[in-house]
Amino acid sequence: MASRGRHGGAPAREDEPRREERAEQQAPAPQGPVLPTPPPVDYGVFMQGLVQAMQTQAHTQAALQAQLEAQN
Repeated sequence: MASRGRHGGAPAREDEPRREERAEQQAPAPQGPVLPTPPPVDYGVFMQGLVQAMQTQAHTQAALQAQLEAQN
């Protein structure tokens, strides 16, 4: 049983570099103008928007749940 495990593991190890080589060959080299780095993110504004979206979703879900219960 142990010899099967070792034998089964060896081909997988040999295939791994081949997969990496294929991935490198398939990835095209970036062409065109190099884009500047994006501006820094204001995480405070991002979090405010995220919280607002979550509150809106919770409110909508509660309204839909109440509407569904009213129909039953």
